[in-house]
Amino acid sequence: MRFSWPADTLFTQRVLTVEQDDCPRCHRPLVICDHRFHRIFTFDGPVEIVCKLAHCPDRLCPARAHTLSPLAEAQLTLPWWTIGWDVFCWLGHRRFARHWSIPQLQAELRDSHRISLSQDALAGYLRRYQTFVAARQQDDARLADAYRGHDDLILTIDGLQPEKGHETLYVVRELRSKRVWFAEALLSSTAEEVRRLVARARQWAEQLGKPVALWMSDKQDAFVTAIAAEFPDVPHRYCQNHFLRDVAKPMLEADSHAKVQMRARVRGLRAIERAVLAEARVETPPPVPVAEAPTLTPSAPLPPAPDASLAETTAPATDGVATAVGCQSPSPFTESPAAPVIEGVAAVVLDYCVAVRGILNDDQGGPLSPPGLRMAAALTEVRDSLQRNLAAKKGGAESST
Repeated sequence: MRFSWPADTLFTQRVLTVEQDDCPRCHRPLVICDHRFHRIFTFDGPVEIVCKLAHCPDRLCPARAHTLSPLAEAQLTLPWWTIGWDVFCWLGHRRFARHWSIPQLQAELRDSHRISLSQDALAGYLRRYQTFVAARQQDDARLADAYRGHDDLILTIDGLQPEKGHETLYVVRELRSKRVWFAEALLSSTAEEVRRLVARARQWAEQLGKPVALWMSDKQDAFVTAIAAEFPDVPHRYCQNHFLRDVAKPMLEADSHAKVQMRARVRGLRAIERAVLAEARVETPPPVPVAEAPTLTPSAPLPPAPDASLAETTAPATDGVATAVGCQSPSPFTESPAAPVIEGVAAVVLDYCVAVRGILNDDQGGPLSPPGLRMAAALTEVRDSLQRNLAAKKGGAESST
């Protein structure tokens, strides 16, 4: 990957030589024929790797055409890379473990480590990191170690479609070790395509030498036929999550209808808030007038200039909008309207409005916690609280709540 290094960059030079001394064919001592320079970013600073290339000195030797390079270069970086392994691992960990964005990674490298990389370069390195992780997850030796203590396997298959019209990503997982085996995006969900994935899962199980005790899916027709063809004697169970959603579908539809009815009955929150704020403005006392500017006569001496720090402390506070947009503070010789004071009963009413609005906007939940039932329970608590406050009124005076 090409990179234009600044002219004033200071590099730490690392000289590497070929590990073997003799030609593997004629056993003559190897001679240095060229040098390769490879510059990379590391957290210890820019490094220039000087690789001494060697070949056989005998022109008649068949191995003379093969130029040997130091294997130690791969311990620092890979060919054509601009970063070392330390920066590469740092990028992968921040991106996939801490979910940093590419602009965030770019800014942190530039500000904290003085490493300047473009966004497309970072995206390329992150794709390579994903490839490395996928290869590590599918390594035969690591798979054997992961399933050494399990007697059988439980496999699942499901399709994930980000948006309608996009490719469907089919994922095969194993539940004993909670491990994703592989995933593949398919343009079509035909039985032949799905069977190919199930056959691949059978090859993995045979490679591990473990029997498949159970398959789980949402019982699509393609899944049923493919699993029955590749695993004829293995039970195929309906996924509990899909089963619960299908069973609860009529209940969720009724719950959604109930939410619409409750929202239709609980209305007028904004009108109540406006009425409370208008009443508070009427009851708010007028602002205290500030002293007017003194009238100066030609015979009177000019007053001393006011201190800037004193003017900042004595100037009345501006409202939030003016401060947010950077408007100038009002003159100390003008009046500013006072904000209404919300306290007592008015504050309680506004708190109730905020609570009811939050209840009406809560749409989260699933079959085990329907949002309509939670909404009804919360509105009932608000109604009971209002009834308790009304019942506490004695002699026309409202008790504190």
